[in-house]
Amino acid sequence: MPDIYAMRRANGDWFALEDTDKPRVPVFHSSHDALMARLRNFEMLLFSPIALDTGLLSEIVADRSQVDFCMVNNPFASLKRGSTLQVAQLASLITSVAPPRQWKWLARPWS
Repeated sequence: MPDIYAMRRANGDWFALEDTDKPRVPVFHSSHDALMARLRNFEMLLFSPIALDTGLLSEIVADRSQVDFCMVNNPFASLKRGSTLQVAQLASLITSVAPPRQWKWLARPWS
């Protein structure tokens, strides 16, 4: 399963942007991307990256009546530039099976 990360505070609050009519929770491809975005946005300094699973996703959705997610592809750009994801799209990304990684630098020369 591919890891998708969202930002969560120690008391259990999830980071969300409140710019539009619905809150948007930014999600990241890696914990490194989340940490780099946190360095640029002082609102996120108290939050830590947490790998999402279906249980945590349902917790985020249960806390809010309407919520959108945005996939942040570039952690150095504005968080508002992420591509919008619906809950069903994010759930399918979380539950999908990741393809095996190709480790070229670990490959044996005779294989």
